[in-house]
Amino acid sequence: MVESQNFANARFMTVAEVAEVMRVSKMTVYRLVHAGDLPAVRFGRSYRVPESAVQEYLRAAGFGRDSSTG
Repeated sequence: MVESQNFANARFMTVAEVAEVMRVSKMTVYRLVHAGDLPAVRFGRSYRVPESAVQEYLRAAGFGRDSSTG
């Protein structure tokens, strides 16, 4: 039951929204999804990416560092 509560608060983004946030093309987002680098859920013919996954991907890539750490 805890898992369903997590999904209730989850925000999913479209591929176009992810591309805009990451400042890349939609094709790049599709490549990341198909390579397994960016988790996504498929709804019909489209994909939705959890916002938290995008934030984590960018954090791992070195973006979103705290400016006070240097």
